[in-house]
Amino acid sequence: MIRHRLLALCGKRYARVGLIALLALSSPLSLYAQASATPAQQRRAVVSRSSQILVLQGLRFKDLNKNGVLDPYEDWRLPPSARAEDLVSRMTLEEKAGMMMHGTARSAGPPGIPGAGTAYDTTGIAALIRKTGVNSFITRLSGEPRSLAAQNNSIQELAESTRLGIPLTISTDPRNHFQNVAGASSRAGRFSQWPETLGLAAIRDAALVRRFADIARQEYRAVGIQETLSPQADLATEPRWSRINGTFGEDPDLARDLVKAYVEGFQHGASGVDSAGVLAVVKHWVGYGAQKNGFDSHSSYGKLASFSGGIDTHIKPFLGAFAAHVGGVMPTYSILEGATLGGRPIEQVGAGFNRQLLTDVLRKRYGFQGIILTDWSVTNDCVDSCRNGFPAGERPSFAGLGMPWGVEDSPKVDRFAKAVNAGVDQFGGTEEANVLVDGVRSGKIAEGRLNASVKRIAIQKFRQGLFENPYVDTTEAGRVVSNPQFQAEAIAAQSRSLVLLENKNGLLPLSARGKRVFLHGVDSATAARYGFTVVADLSKADLAIVRTDAPFQTLHPNYVFGAMQHEGDLGFRDGNAEFEEIKRITAAVPTIVTVYLDRPAILTGLKDRASALVANFGVSDAALLDVLTGAARPEGRLPFELPSSMSDVEAQRSDVPHDTAHPLYRIGYGLRYSRK
Repeated sequence: MIRHRLLALCGKRYARVGLIALLALSSPLSLYAQASATPAQQRRAVVSRSSQILVLQGLRFKDLNKNGVLDPYEDWRLPPSARAEDLVSRMTLEEKAGMMMHGTARSAGPPGIPGAGTAYDTTGIAALIRKTGVNSFITRLSGEPRSLAAQNNSIQELAESTRLGIPLTISTDPRNHFQNVAGASSRAGRFSQWPETLGLAAIRDAALVRRFADIARQEYRAVGIQETLSPQADLATEPRWSRINGTFGEDPDLARDLVKAYVEGFQHGASGVDSAGVLAVVKHWVGYGAQKNGFDSHSSYGKLASFSGGIDTHIKPFLGAFAAHVGGVMPTYSILEGATLGGRPIEQVGAGFNRQLLTDVLRKRYGFQGIILTDWSVTNDCVDSCRNGFPAGERPSFAGLGMPWGVEDSPKVDRFAKAVNAGVDQFGGTEEANVLVDGVRSGKIAEGRLNASVKRIAIQKFRQGLFENPYVDTTEAGRVVSNPQFQAEAIAAQSRSLVLLENKNGLLPLSARGKRVFLHGVDSATAARYGFTVVADLSKADLAIVRTDAPFQTLHPNYVFGAMQHEGDLGFRDGNAEFEEIKRITAAVPTIVTVYLDRPAILTGLKDRASALVANFGVSDAALLDVLTGAARPEGRLPFELPSSMSDVEAQRSDVPHDTAHPLYRIGYGLRYSRK
């Protein structure tokens, strides 16, 4: 306190012109500066676009609140907790509420997925920053790395000009894989493209997962992204569930170890996020992988996860994140039907409203001190089209969408109050800070409770160094994100992740020399580069290579997520056009079939027909052909079991790992090439 009074006195005297030069080495202030600044701190980059710079004993600080004084929250020599405490004390109720919103960065692109496009709508974002006080945003922009960096710099500049100069935290869904589904992931674009996390689980190499996350960390920070809404620590115990491909499979011990490595790689170490790290938000706490009938809780018909008792097995993967001091946790939308804690039933509300899960277990049992960020739109109203689907003939949209499961009929202010009082710090996908303010003014939420949440959010921003420099070098962004070494490592991981299920008569690896090949789903130019002669007439082929996807059904086309997600049957069925084509090809020539397993497909219909059968979790044609020709070897082992029939799937328990009665291939199965 005394030292900052000294700072204030000196600031009032010398800083009104915006630049302080204190030369009296014997002054108490200079002694404090000398004693507090380590060599590393003296080299700390402080970059401003609008704030004036205060210089004390050769050290640079940003005058973020523009009062000509170095205030504690502006002083990077202080610990993040002390800086956050000071910042909170200066904020209005409205500013605190705004900081608890995690909004969507508006784009100037065409209507559709909110925030998609290649450029921000800076007018719309400016209003949210300046009028509502939002300073955390998800970005869904795509495009060239330099452009992404410039766009993120532009909105950081808007934030710096506000009353307190609080920098933005810019988050993203995963960007480094093959899947691209609204609300779950974004296109890789120029980012290095790795197999899905299921593929990383198939390799079973924690060091590789840590390396992947470290590369993604560098790419994200290079373009101005500081937070990743990942990893998915959900245990994939229900085979029909549509979000399995974002998990590490259904083995709780393996998932725990790989989640830990993932968080360490993104956050730049095991001690929590630092100034080079990307804040990781582990999700979805807890039990999301046990969805009843496999239906996803983005939709009202999938709001339930089905349990036969305790949830400890589903908690285990999260323990890896806690060991790595993960910065954030995202609760699941789902209501845990039949679940118990200590023998007592769990309240039948989504986890974002559940004090048992957030405070009693997450905060108290496991000591989590980071940010609890809700999944998107949990406080929104779920209107009739959300609850019952859009009318026939009307294209489903995000209009009227909400996931307030268990509190659908409560007033919105009561939803906010229940979530905050349960333990939530920040609300994803909404900017309705005014409702939170109403909750405080009506006595439903204590302002002190907001103070605790805002402090947690601010601590992470201070740890990441965003108050000193939220900006990025656009030229460096192009170099880092387009780094050929990163992509080479990603391609090697794609190859390693392949799981060889069948290799009859040692067909693989192939010699391409002189081989005439018929292709289905594989690029002919790529195959030609490997020495194959590509033929369009199956009768002239020596062999065939077929790429296909795991089967699925669209059971709820009148719901916006139901229309996008893969649900229902996991088997290849007679009469299906894709399966009929595969049968035609395999009947004519020896055929190599690779199946993209976003869910555990039933491969009974392929096992006897294919000469070689390969599971993949996202692989380019080149990485696939590297393995088929022996330039690389398949190292993957199944991260889940593959059932033999839908009757077995329907009989298994949604919350129990690998428990189908007669698995066609057991978890951990994977053949190797014989040495030649």
